[in-house]
Amino acid sequence: MALPDATADGGPDARSGGLLDDVGDWGPVRTSVGSFRLAPVRLDRDVPLLSGWMNDPAVSAFWELAGPPSVTAGHLRAQLGGDGRSMPCLGTLNGEPMSYWEIYRADLDPLARHCAVLPHDMGMHLLIGPARDRGRHLGGVLIRAVAGLILDRRPDCMRVLAEPDLRNIPSIAAFLSAGFRFSAEVELPDKRAALMVRDRSLRHRL
Repeated sequence: MALPDATADGGPDARSGGLLDDVGDWGPVRTSVGSFRLAPVRLDRDVPLLSGWMNDPAVSAFWELAGPPSVTAGHLRAQLGGDGRSMPCLGTLNGEPMSYWEIYRADLDPLARHCAVLPHDMGMHLLIGPARDRGRHLGGVLIRAVAGLILDRRPDCMRVLAEPDLRNIPSIAAFLSAGFRFSAEVELPDKRAALMVRDRSLRHRL
């Protein structure tokens, strides 16, 4: 079912729909680097910031969304105006926007055509926006926090998945440090990816 027009425009009533519950209510969560929260994206507020991040060469090398703000807006609108299987979010640390996240139902995503996915598996994409925040080992801390939020809020979810580009060694290292395990190499339409898995059963061991 398509989301209402107000949601598609990213207005104040934007929400994630029934497939993901209300992601904006999943936090905040305390981490070793401060208070972290996911805030669903609003087009009328967030496109300039996110477009700036997407035009950073270190980001565009993997996200391929460089260009005018309309490119980023189109990418966001496709999710906000969809059926609720994916929710784009700003990640705020101590109240400051510093990362972008896509929380999605992996079992309803095209990813399921390319690898074995279980019912209620969840997935995440992310980027750290400001260059000053990269290389500080924030990625692993925040990935662990978001995976924990997913497992806390989605009791039917047994696994959290991610599929970073195999060339993106810092991203893979961040997932490993966050308790994910490398499962397989996966050939996707736009990249060869490392399938990373965070198992609920191993949550308190890794």
